[in-house]
Amino acid sequence: MKQVIFTDLDGTLLDLETYSYEKSLAGINRVKQKGIPVIFCSAKTRAELEVYRHKMGVFHPFIVENGGAIFIPSNYFPFSFGYHRIVDELLVIELGIPYNEVRRLLGKIKEEGRFHFRGFGDMSAEEVAKASGLDIESAKLAKQREYDETVKFDISGEEMSKALEKIKEVGLSWTHGGRFYEVMGDNDKGKAVRIVSDLYCRMWGEIETIGFGDSLNDLPMLSAVDIPILVQRKARTWESINLPRLRKIQGVGPEGWSKAIKEIISGA
Repeated sequence: MKQVIFTDLDGTLLDLETYSYEKSLAGINRVKQKGIPVIFCSAKTRAELEVYRHKMGVFHPFIVENGGAIFIPSNYFPFSFGYHRIVDELLVIELGIPYNEVRRLLGKIKEEGRFHFRGFGDMSAEEVAKASGLDIESAKLAKQREYDETVKFDISGEEMSKALEKIKEVGLSWTHGGRFYEVMGDNDKGKAVRIVSDLYCRMWGEIETIGFGDSLNDLPMLSAVDIPILVQRKARTWESINLPRLRKIQGVGPEGWSKAIKEIISGA
């Protein structure tokens, strides 16, 4: 049976602090040798993921901004399917709402509730770099958002709960990753994973899907795959996720990623 891998990046395939993928390279090389597709499924933007696609030599479909859109190389699948537009020879299936609309609704919440928070759209590249640990060039790529907003709240407790509730009241949704909150429309990683999985099923027949994550915002993706895998976070503990069939791997981020590949991918 053909296998397909879906993976989060920050804190999973990449080190959460340094964004290095050095420790995951052994696993990446193993799956490339076996011809197993690796589908990036991240909160990162298309601009950010394009950098990692070329650095790692991984040119399969990829999912951006928590399922905001799926980008598929043209002629990748040997059949036609529905998509919304073409960008740089990539067919785009859009599941999220436009970034400007997310920003508009967030502005309304901020004004009416007088909540204290800032999105990447409110920050300079230097401010994004300081908040995220990215270098300036990477921070510029992180600001090129198309479907969701990355938000840093300066509130807590009851005020925080009220702000998150207001986000839902205006028709948006949110998730929490390693550092920030992501605010978006009615999209998530799981919905995108199911669409991509169906396309591979059309091409190959029955497949086995494997998902890698480290945090709660990966739960929709992990729920949508046959083999969900959770790598450890910085303190060598696992995120509190209860999911049938969940495999918890010893190893922080990319270290755990490569270890799981070695253990799980048949013949690797």
